[in-house]
Amino acid sequence: MALSFTAATKLIAEREIRTYVRTKGFWISFGITIVALFAMTVLPSIFSSPTKVAVVGSEAKAALSAGDFELREVADLAAAEELLRSEDVSAAVVPDPQERTPSGLRVVALENADTEVVVALAQVPPVDLIAPGEISGGQQQAVVTVFGLMFLMFGMGGMAIAQSTVSEKQTRIVEILVSTIPVRALLAGKIVGNAVLTIGQLVVLAAVAPIALKIGGQDELLGVVAPAIGWFIPFLILGFVLLAGMWAMAGALISRQEDLGSSTGSVVMLVMLPYFGVLFLFQNKLAMTIMSYVPFTSPVAMPLRVFSGEAAPWEALVSLALLAGAGVLMLLFASKVFTGSLLHTGGKLKIKQALATSKG
Repeated sequence: MALSFTAATKLIAEREIRTYVRTKGFWISFGITIVALFAMTVLPSIFSSPTKVAVVGSEAKAALSAGDFELREVADLAAAEELLRSEDVSAAVVPDPQERTPSGLRVVALENADTEVVVALAQVPPVDLIAPGEISGGQQQAVVTVFGLMFLMFGMGGMAIAQSTVSEKQTRIVEILVSTIPVRALLAGKIVGNAVLTIGQLVVLAAVAPIALKIGGQDELLGVVAPAIGWFIPFLILGFVLLAGMWAMAGALISRQEDLGSSTGSVVMLVMLPYFGVLFLFQNKLAMTIMSYVPFTSPVAMPLRVFSGEAAPWEALVSLALLAGAGVLMLLFASKVFTGSLLHTGGKLKIKQALATSKG
């Protein structure tokens, strides 16, 4: 009795998941990702230490008391210079007899003045914002980095679809599979299985991220990212579906693992594009607006625009609809290419040839 499309898709999805969770490479790479997450959040707080500054007088102490400095009170300039020469402090703040600055203080250093100390003593003019933004530039940069890296990880997770496809072709297992399972169900199962795997990894990362941020003393970063997650998730899932069709085609068009690099090169570029695009252009409103409607870049660009208050919810819905439509068209196209090239052996097949031999 032939399996229905749904049952066959579920069977292949379960097979994909079981295959990858049993490999050491899967757990090693995922473990490295978790270690990297903790390293990025915890190590800076471990190795960073407040700047040591010698201060002479109550005015110098008061001027630096609000900053992240370790202050050492000394009696006079000579004592401060002694600490500088022994490199016990990075700078010294002492009274300026000539009163060349409004604060009446001057910075003394051994070779180069410490920038943090100079900035802390600078007279900053008051700033009045007519339309203050809800988030700072630093917070926006943090969200750009986090979302870009998450999409990069999610998108590259689709490489497993291409790898499993070409592996099954090279070992001739695919001939057994298509004799009992519809080719389109095989494609759907691969996409669903790998999507579940990648989502599972992100769920684990989302669970350990607050722990890493807490240990690293960066609790506020979680509060910055969390409000944008609601928009990011649907864009992320639809973006993966769009790329998954391309990964499947890249694997089906070749018959040897050695050709995988050349076949997947263009897909890798499309995965990298959203990350580097928003990383370098997130302050360019025109570029971000354009990228937020282009299916390959909108999964990162549009959630960032909504988060920063530059896009209305209806704009995000329009972008989602465009992304969903592009995903459906890509899957239909990929299904034809997949069907026409899956049983091909030999050299790399061209897309035009695969479409010509496709039966559906």
